[in-house]
Amino acid sequence: MYIRKLTSQVILDYGRAEVHTQAGTLRGVISDGTCIFRGVRYAQAQRFHLPEPVTPWEGVKEAITYGNACPEIFTCVPHDQYTVPHYFTVQSEDCQFLNIWTQSIEKGVKKPVMVWFHGGGMMTGSGVEHYAYDGEELSRFGDVVVVTLNHRLNVLGFLDLSAYGEEYRYSGNAGLADLVAALQWIHENIAAFGGDPDNVMLFGQSGGGSKVVSMLQSPRAAGLFHRACLQSGGMRPGTEMTRSLSRRLASYILEYLKIFPEHVKELESIHYDELACAADYAAGRLSREEGRPVMYGPFSDQDFYSGHPLEHGFIEDTRDVPVLCGSVFGEFLNNYASPVGTGSKNSWMEEYKYELLCTEYGEETEKIIEAFRKAYPDKNTADILFMDTDMRQNALAFARQRAEFSQAGVYNFLFTLESPFNGGTVPWHNAEIPYVFHNAEYLEPSFIPGITPAVQDIVSGAWVNFAKTGSPNGSGVPQWDAFGGEENRTMVFDRECRLETDHDKELLELCPARKVDFSKLMGSKK
Repeated sequence: MYIRKLTSQVILDYGRAEVHTQAGTLRGVISDGTCIFRGVRYAQAQRFHLPEPVTPWEGVKEAITYGNACPEIFTCVPHDQYTVPHYFTVQSEDCQFLNIWTQSIEKGVKKPVMVWFHGGGMMTGSGVEHYAYDGEELSRFGDVVVVTLNHRLNVLGFLDLSAYGEEYRYSGNAGLADLVAALQWIHENIAAFGGDPDNVMLFGQSGGGSKVVSMLQSPRAAGLFHRACLQSGGMRPGTEMTRSLSRRLASYILEYLKIFPEHVKELESIHYDELACAADYAAGRLSREEGRPVMYGPFSDQDFYSGHPLEHGFIEDTRDVPVLCGSVFGEFLNNYASPVGTGSKNSWMEEYKYELLCTEYGEETEKIIEAFRKAYPDKNTADILFMDTDMRQNALAFARQRAEFSQAGVYNFLFTLESPFNGGTVPWHNAEIPYVFHNAEYLEPSFIPGITPAVQDIVSGAWVNFAKTGSPNGSGVPQWDAFGGEENRTMVFDRECRLETDHDKELLELCPARKVDFSKLMGSKK
């Protein structure tokens, strides 16, 4: 038996939902009132070529299981599986798929659309890799349409073969072209899922933050989104790929595979494992020659990408897009593994903490401790050892320059809520994601009775408010003033969420940034 709503395109059938897109009809599922469509194709593409529109189909296509993820040169064994649970799906070059969670498939309701770009640099990951990426709770909590997606990565998405023919003109930014294609699909089809194509927010963490920046800097993407959120990524220039470097990678790959330049088309058909080995060889060789890690990623072509804004300036096309950006306290410097035999950092004696701090900071130790206590009077001074000032300074610099460029609004945050894991652990890279997605109650090592539910309501509420209006302010969220002028205004998410002004300025001036080798974090063997 069917329940037909004759005023819309909706058909409900015992927990199943059908929606008509421009290419054909999709059938998803209904979970406790949330309509879910998984593995929705938004484009199709041949290796190293631009994505093309979806081929129309007859009948009804099932949208129940997740689509393929992009193959990875290395699939890292997650060291943080307990604190950041992962889910790995089938890998294939045919990976242009997205997933949708929505509270209504009534055409015309026009709910805000939140589009998630996954992390993993430009090398690994998928739109469902973390359990926290599941959009059902966020969609239900905020009454928004949530979209996650997959796209081409690593050598498949970012190898410049333009020196070998006009047909490869955009191969070096094919991964970004996929993102633009996904946004175009959303613009053309999301109304059928209850979404507003004129109110689309991009948000992403780590490498996903870099992808958000790439769209902020993409003339091709302009007009396809209306808010942008960067979480712990994308706010630092100076490590980007260039056309010259990408072309050298291409030449090294051809050399490794013994393919003559005039036969470059053979790259389109060799097995991915062979291509991945060649790509790793090329990146390792180039890294040694350059004296720094080189990883596959986009470069400025003034078309799909205009370069990092802190080096090249923001583009006018997206001037009116408000920005929310920030980081977490510990990032990659968290205290997962304290020195063997020392126990939890929160059990350390004052003498031991002071000894460690003196080893790290020398004669500046006393000043740093004093500045830290002013900035974080409720924190343990041992936390100084696990404080990522590098990412924090990047976020402030990005917010400052964006605020100088645009009057659309810039909002800065810092997530400092300590986890009870291991006797007390400063928040790690990824720690805020479950709170944003309103999934924090399901993350065992982070759950704090009475605290976690309240904080996730505020964090998720701020993101939802931002999606709706371009400002994080609204019901349940403390007053959050925009960044600008001479003051660094930051919303600190902790047991008590509060707006601070220059609270850590002195501390950041005293503490040098400690760098992390991201190539090691991404699992490279270079």
